[in-house]
Amino acid sequence: MSILTAEYCAVHPIFAIIPYAYSTTPDNFSEDNSKFNVKIIAPKDGVYHGANPGFGGTEDQVTTEIISNYDKVSGKKIVWAYFSNNWDDDIKFPEEAVRTIDNLDIVPFIRMMPRSDFNQGDSDPVYTLQAIIDGNFDDSLIEWAKDAKRTNIPLMIEFGTEVNGDWFPWSGIFNGGGETDEYGDPEIADGPERFRDACRHIIDLFRNEGANNITWVFHVIPSFEADDTSSSQEAWNNVTNYYPGDDYIDWIGTSVYGSTEPGKEWKAFADIMDTAYKELESISTTKPFAILELGIIEDPEMGNKSEWLENALQLVKDESYPRIKAISYWNEKWEHRHNTIDLTINSSMESEEVYKRLISSPFFKSTANYEFKEV
Repeated sequence: MSILTAEYCAVHPIFAIIPYAYSTTPDNFSEDNSKFNVKIIAPKDGVYHGANPGFGGTEDQVTTEIISNYDKVSGKKIVWAYFSNNWDDDIKFPEEAVRTIDNLDIVPFIRMMPRSDFNQGDSDPVYTLQAIIDGNFDDSLIEWAKDAKRTNIPLMIEFGTEVNGDWFPWSGIFNGGGETDEYGDPEIADGPERFRDACRHIIDLFRNEGANNITWVFHVIPSFEADDTSSSQEAWNNVTNYYPGDDYIDWIGTSVYGSTEPGKEWKAFADIMDTAYKELESISTTKPFAILELGIIEDPEMGNKSEWLENALQLVKDESYPRIKAISYWNEKWEHRHNTIDLTINSSMESEEVYKRLISSPFFKSTANYEFKEV
């Protein structure tokens, strides 16, 4: 779905109609897309239906079959397919995955994950935020940007998922934390400031290469319970301290999981979102919001999954959180410590029926809206 069709006439300088937004999927287009900023924008009404349809433990095993199966189970096509680009030993644009998704007329949504391995709870030995800021990986990132531009495909990209948590190596906690005297502004905590600047550095590199077919996303998690004593609760770790700014970011997202651990007390969707929504509002007054990771496990002893899903989707549909313009279900199943963690929407007949029934509403959209602005 390279950009774009006869709609090009609406943004070509000869017609002087800029910006232009439309909700049909762009087709082949031979013009240089660096002339235009191409963004996936929020729907005028309703909410996008996206997903990680189940790309495996590394979150990057993208196949047509997995996406098609998810569409069949959910009963509705997804707007975007959400997958990880793990840097591992090499920072490389995931072209095969992008083209697989694009061939299905779906937006590729790339989670740029700066990690050399899957160890959690500590900084990465290679891809530190400071090393990114210092330009140590600029050559590879510039090639990544050039490859992304060359595809001529509208992409969504987030750098550094759930940065205010205490598990991923790019989290502020592992990159200076609340210290203020080792980097940048002595009035700002080093951890969040490093993330903010690393994110800006990457986006600036991409813009310099004319990779304007990218919609940039900022992804945080809701605060933990007030009685949590971890460093994640300290004031310096506030989500606003990480934000690169409205000039850099197009969408802001959060993760909402009722539970991901068998035997653990469930959290009601509204209890999580009431807190999360206020935090998202504190970040920006204008950007659209997305629930980028939505899920709940099958654990009958602790709660009813189908009821949790129904409550969550109904609250979204009722526009209880009006700036939420997209949801993205995390459809995964794995084994952990002799337990089966089953987040899939078809973990039971009841859960599948509820999800399919609610998501079938025309309120949940399967087609993205695009905006084109001349650079």
